[in-house]
Amino acid sequence: MKTTTRLFAMALMVAAGGLAQAQQPDIGRTEVARHDIGAPGREALQVRVDFGPGAGFGQHTHPGEEIAYVLEGTLEYQFAGKPPVTLKSGEALFIPAGTPHSAKNVGGGKASELATYIVEKGKQLVVLTK
Repeated sequence: MKTTTRLFAMALMVAAGGLAQAQQPDIGRTEVARHDIGAPGREALQVRVDFGPGAGFGQHTHPGEEIAYVLEGTLEYQFAGKPPVTLKSGEALFIPAGTPHSAKNVGGGKASELATYIVEKGKQLVVLTK
């Protein structure tokens, strides 16, 4: 089952427009749901992101809004020019469309988030920034 999930996650990353190249081995992404919404050209996606101890995902943006809900552990989100935001299990954060940000597991063990996106359909979900 884990191998199937990992293979599916890798296929999803490739389909997401090159995310696999930016993916770290200690971060896993699993698409939970994808549906069209009432706004033309937009869709909702839910993705579970699992971070190994100390793992982080560098600066990136999304072509729409994101709500990050921490399922377990402690995650730190960094936005340019602002102090970091640290969330623990049960806490959530709204990230406006196109906002560069990064996320890192700053707890002692594994951390996971459920990322809900409302994005432009057909656009690359994750765009790396410098």
